[in-house]
Amino acid sequence: MLNSPLSASSNELVINILAMVLSEGKPLDRAYSQHFSGLKLVPAEQARITTVTGDILRRLNLYCFLADIKPEEMERLGSKLLNVWHLFHELELPKMQYSLPVDPDDLVARIEQAKTNPVLWDGCPEWLDTMGREQLGASWEKERAALNRPPKRFLRVNGLKVSRDELVQKLATEFVSTQVVDSVDSALEVTSDSALFRTNSFKEGLFEQQDAGSQRVAAALDAKPGMRVIDACAGAGGKTLHIAAQMQGKGRLLAMDVEQWKLDNLKERARRNGAHNIETRLIVGSKTIKRLKLTADRVLLDVPCSGLGVLKRNPDAKWRDTADRLPVLMELQKHILSSYSRMVKVGGIVVYATCSIFPCENRGQVDAFLAENPNFRLLEDETISPADTGFDGFYLAKLERIQE
Repeated sequence: MLNSPLSASSNELVINILAMVLSEGKPLDRAYSQHFSGLKLVPAEQARITTVTGDILRRLNLYCFLADIKPEEMERLGSKLLNVWHLFHELELPKMQYSLPVDPDDLVARIEQAKTNPVLWDGCPEWLDTMGREQLGASWEKERAALNRPPKRFLRVNGLKVSRDELVQKLATEFVSTQVVDSVDSALEVTSDSALFRTNSFKEGLFEQQDAGSQRVAAALDAKPGMRVIDACAGAGGKTLHIAAQMQGKGRLLAMDVEQWKLDNLKERARRNGAHNIETRLIVGSKTIKRLKLTADRVLLDVPCSGLGVLKRNPDAKWRDTADRLPVLMELQKHILSSYSRMVKVGGIVVYATCSIFPCENRGQVDAFLAENPNFRLLEDETISPADTGFDGFYLAKLERIQE
């Protein structure tokens, strides 16, 4: 966290970003992009702004309760919330041109009251807490607490260009401190406040910023050089690039998505990574999938999901999304698993994955699929717990096709 208050201009930026997210419904990453564009902020100050904004969104209901304001009042009353945030973290009050005062005695009383409500203290909306208890039972409380903590920074070493030990040493010469993640062969944890994307190591394609839990998903695919592999929900391609490194650039790797702009971004990243065996293909309808029936050795289905395992990294989602969205997502997951799994050949493996920790999106979907598809069997599955690992939360299931 910070060791000094934000400047007046940085406080104003935080308030404007929060107002855009909470009043206009913009995703946090787009709000950052819009407000930082054109500004000549030093990396350290930009990091301070994102630290404060992220922390406020992770525990928005708590800070709003302490400031006695509503989220939709952010544009008008945001200065009071920023003052409360600074006092809560035992920092001096920031200097702002227009600043609403905070009653210290009232704040102390509200903090003590909030401590008696663990759901509020953990920054969890009621709808999410209800769902979490239904899905995870007694283990939900530790996951709920883990999801309000700041995310760690992890890198995936690009094995096409460098070894993990070599990257550690090279980053050290660029004043980036890292440590090995024992449970994930390709991962490094960044332990310094460094501007990663300004390093020569990044420009040379030696690493990608990717959560260690996410790296375990692609690793489970166990893609080998010379295989035919399909990443059917590739997005911007973080896992696709990981698979390319597994394949040592040999074989055919088909990255597919329903949005062309994501595939265009992937092409740029692939060039920087030296991943030359990646081919992109836009999914324009069911025929795109049917033409690939029984052709792949490996298929990754990183399906659209609630994102409830990555809330510490995307905290705005829990204030924008509701329980009503989940059934729609689950129908889409069911469709993708049923349809896209047809692309894998006999003896091949499908990895079904989400960035959720709720069984209804995970093992529940897999069990329902297996009940209707006896030509597949479950090899193994895993839920990556934020509470137990310190990573983001993910689920993966390895399914083998045993007959046509």
